[in-house]
Amino acid sequence: MNAASKRAVSCAALGIFALGALGLACPPARAQNATGNQGLGGSALGSSNQPIHIEAEQGIEWQQTNRLYIARGNALATRGQSSVRADTLYAYYRQAGPQAQNADATPRGDKPPAGADALMTDSSTQIYRLEAVGNVRFVNTSQTAYGERAVYDVDQAVLVLTGKNLRIENAQDTVTARDSLEWYDQKQIAVARGDAIAVRAGKSIRGDTLVAEVERPDNQPARIHRVNAYGNVVLVSADQIAHGDQAVYNLDTGIATLMGHVNATKGDNELRGEYAVVDTQNNVSHVLAVAPDATAAGGNKPRVEGLLIPNQKPGGVPAQPASAVQ
Repeated sequence: MNAASKRAVSCAALGIFALGALGLACPPARAQNATGNQGLGGSALGSSNQPIHIEAEQGIEWQQTNRLYIARGNALATRGQSSVRADTLYAYYRQAGPQAQNADATPRGDKPPAGADALMTDSSTQIYRLEAVGNVRFVNTSQTAYGERAVYDVDQAVLVLTGKNLRIENAQDTVTARDSLEWYDQKQIAVARGDAIAVRAGKSIRGDTLVAEVERPDNQPARIHRVNAYGNVVLVSADQIAHGDQAVYNLDTGIATLMGHVNATKGDNELRGEYAVVDTQNNVSHVLAVAPDATAAGGNKPRVEGLLIPNQKPGGVPAQPASAVQ
């Protein structure tokens, strides 16, 4: 590998999103959110005073007119113990600091006075968008994210990961999606779209869209503590399954609240209502005809319907459907 295809970069803020985002900016304040956390897990691509190392098997191209760097061929960017790898990496930059005031008056093709290396290390330049294409993989000390394409908007601190086989893995959780995985760094939330599934310790929640809220306890890795699920929700734990239109699932307590067309089953037994609280740790479901704070339309008292089937001996007669009053 020659010098043109492998070089180290010292930019004050090239960060990696633990769930999949790589954010780049100079000065470093651009890459951090208000809390100082940089991506899911609060982990950036190393600390801001560490150099960034970029290498590629087929070289790194610098397009001055387009203000773009392109690293091709098993491209890899690392800082500390975090990295992003893809077939191709694209980094778009602009002027920052005092020189940015005159940026519009400067021809886009002007060559920086100190050459390419100065542009890559100069605090007057700022990378505002990163794209990773082909076999994308983001890795840090606690989790790995996979996809075919990733786009990271540094200004908005938003990452969108798309393509086939989208997934995020860490020691506790696995999240998959069909259409996209998104990370909103300023809000510390992740969004999985399209037949999205989150799994922890044999329990899972599925929906058309999952919104995962992330927290980071002091001196501990960040973790997903709550998932909001929307559309065709399915909650699976032990031998019970619950369906609904929406759900709020607290992963710390193991308690899920489901709303709308709720159906809870355990073995052959089934309960149907409009609201349910499911305790996945103790394997208990409480189904209601309406939400506790709701009022039945027309003054009619709603009912929870159920099908309860007792244990049967061979040749026994199946139980008949039953109706349970709230």
